[in-house]
Amino acid sequence: MTVLLIFLACLTAPAAPAVAEITMDNVRFVQYPQFPDAHSTWRSIGYSTRHRKVYIGVTNHRDKVGLFEYDVPAERMRLVGFIPELANLRHWQWQGKVHTQILEGADGRMYFATDGGEGREEYLMNHPQGYYSGMLLAWDPATERMENLGTGLPNESIKDIAMDLVGGLIYGVSYPSVHLLLFDPRRNDLRDLGRVGSDHVPRCMFSDRWGNGYYVDWRQRLVKYERDSGRILFSRESVPWFPGTTGPQIVTGIPTYAKDPVRGIIYLITYSNMLVAFHPQRRGIGTIEALGPTVENTELPPPGYSPNSAFGDNGKLYYFVGGHGRYVVKDTTLLMEYDPETRARRVVLKFPIDVVSEVTGCDVKDEYGNMYFCGRRRAEDAAQMGESGASRPFMLIFNPDKEISE
Repeated sequence: MTVLLIFLACLTAPAAPAVAEITMDNVRFVQYPQFPDAHSTWRSIGYSTRHRKVYIGVTNHRDKVGLFEYDVPAERMRLVGFIPELANLRHWQWQGKVHTQILEGADGRMYFATDGGEGREEYLMNHPQGYYSGMLLAWDPATERMENLGTGLPNESIKDIAMDLVGGLIYGVSYPSVHLLLFDPRRNDLRDLGRVGSDHVPRCMFSDRWGNGYYVDWRQRLVKYERDSGRILFSRESVPWFPGTTGPQIVTGIPTYAKDPVRGIIYLITYSNMLVAFHPQRRGIGTIEALGPTVENTELPPPGYSPNSAFGDNGKLYYFVGGHGRYVVKDTTLLMEYDPETRARRVVLKFPIDVVSEVTGCDVKDEYGNMYFCGRRRAEDAAQMGESGASRPFMLIFNPDKEISE
């Protein structure tokens, strides 16, 4: 009788929900027109919720930086223009690329900043007059006009920015001296908050729902600008890393974030491939929780590189692993899914590096469930085009819940 009851219970018990299959039909590649020598993109992507358009900064990684616009409803990519002409820059104010996120402000404008492009900025034998400064810029989709909001620190790039949507402040970090910057567009006031790093400059800043700004220092401690008090806070402990993690990896910090708006969690991925859940709070630092490696069943610290992530409408985190010569599987980029409910992670797609060699971008998504990333693929014909490897750029769209391929 007992065996029969167990058998009947198994028949009537609801089946476990099937894991949705993700295929190449969930991915779309979009090319950049009118820029035949385009080489790369560097997390320089953002979405305008007001105008339903994606903006991307694309560079030949030498001397030309274009601003592109993707109209989501029309599914159309266009070249808006090149940064020097749009921003009325002089020839001695040359820029190498846009390395910052492109962020929507409360006023509907898209904010970003420029970068010298390492080689030309650092080595005077390549550019004897030196690098002038990174520029803070605002593109208005409504009027299609660029406003030049001025420079950062003299002779320094601006590697990333974060937006305070409560009070309108813009946070930034300079390169190569790693100074925190605080800019108030309403008063045209730029403050240098001091140096927080050394050796290598972490590439990522982010903010929370109260408008506080975050970065990491040279020990991989969270650095917080507390907007309410105007104080700079340092976490007592470093963001977790694996035993055996090297100093250069720790110094490089955190390359990406993605936000769960329901739970209020900000997911971080470290340069040493630790997945982290950060629980921010209005005052003080908040709590930091280690979630393990980005890819399971690998040595620790794990291989790979993830300067990208996005939190899906389905409540799951997605990120690509691979780039800059750091791959879990040889010459292969992985698309990963992390489920916060079960804490399971799985590989959902694999790409050879001549299709996708590296992906960047932080939590760029639209109201249709699409996630947008800056993509690159290995292309030997681009070997003489710029620094950082031979590549061609494209925009990558991913939607885990529906087919979007052309």
